[in-house]
Amino acid sequence: MRHTFEIPLDIPDVTIESMKTSQMGHIELTIQSTLEGTPCHQCGEMTTTFYDQDREIVLRHLPILGRNTYLHLRPKRYQCLKCKGKPTTTQQLSWYTPRSSYTKSYEDQILLSLVNSTVSDVSIKEDVGYESIMGIMNRRFDQTIDWSRIAGLDVLGIDEIALKKGHRDFVTIVTARIEEQMLILGVLVNREKETVKTFLRSIPRKLRKTIHTVCCDLYDGFVNAVTEILGKRVKVVNDRFHVAKLYRSGVDKLRKQELSRLKEVLPDDDYSQLKGAMWAIRKREENLTDHDETVLKCLFEHSPKLECAYNLCDELTILFDSPLSTQQGKNRLKHWMTQVRESEISCFDSFLKTLENRLEPISNYFSNRYTSGFVEGFNNKIKVIKRRCYGILNVTHLFQRIQLDLYGYDLFVPKRLS
Repeated sequence: MRHTFEIPLDIPDVTIESMKTSQMGHIELTIQSTLEGTPCHQCGEMTTTFYDQDREIVLRHLPILGRNTYLHLRPKRYQCLKCKGKPTTTQQLSWYTPRSSYTKSYEDQILLSLVNSTVSDVSIKEDVGYESIMGIMNRRFDQTIDWSRIAGLDVLGIDEIALKKGHRDFVTIVTARIEEQMLILGVLVNREKETVKTFLRSIPRKLRKTIHTVCCDLYDGFVNAVTEILGKRVKVVNDRFHVAKLYRSGVDKLRKQELSRLKEVLPDDDYSQLKGAMWAIRKREENLTDHDETVLKCLFEHSPKLECAYNLCDELTILFDSPLSTQQGKNRLKHWMTQVRESEISCFDSFLKTLENRLEPISNYFSNRYTSGFVEGFNNKIKVIKRRCYGILNVTHLFQRIQLDLYGYDLFVPKRLS
């Protein structure tokens, strides 16, 4: 009965000379290059004059049957007879990186293990030093975006995120949505206008011309930076849901005031009928239950002002849901502003000022109905990365970790044979 079988090493241009098992149970393979010659490091010409073998290097490879595997290799040295002094050059094989202690295949496994995990966890599981894993990250992932790999940019998203919860140490996340694909473009050290402008200037001109829309919140620094660098050709869209948050907060503020007033003037039995008003008034009309409708009817009987504000809020939500052109949307928004002023309700005063100042970028939503939904969803993923890693304060490392979690499976999961 046969008790052995062959496992392919899956490394090109080498032959196995010997194999042994160490006292630790590791598999030790001595290998030799089968390639003849190497480019001279001075003139670049191929030289095939063998000179000697370099000192032995040991490279960790993919495990075999759960055992750590190490490759022992003495690289060949070749001498160039054409160059002055006849220099020698060490042969470099494609499957490992100079000065690395690991094969590229094993580095792929390390990075795959790191997706949705932490450096500390992978360090323990693989028995590889923390700094070694960080070195692999730095070798395999760019610290800034490589624009040469991008054919075009359609929609940009700009938003800020805090490195530490409760602190105002904001960084700016710049993303792109190309068809249905998400692309991380940069993590900027702060959210200052000049920082954003500098980044936008770094985008090659031919790529800038492919940007047609930028989605962001109402922060002036983002809006002005985009307008100044990309020009009026690019549509700035203030996110609909940030806008909705503003006008709904006005209604919520009025609700608190009215409920406080009604608590003072109504008997306890009558006031108890308003229980659940907070949730009912925040729901859209089609989502109201029978109990919600009863609570709102009772509330509005005691507060006509709140009923008016609620109806105006609902009208604006319906407006944003309507299939309107940019100009139609702008006209409807102006009409809504007139209605609010005529109603003499003050809870929308702050929002009216915002709407007047940001009417153009808010109205741009109606053109293609772009929102920052893809940005907000992406930010949630970044927050998960930060929590998992117990915080990442280095923006370069954060940029690399985002790339790893975003593209890691596509890059490092072995492709199945068809």
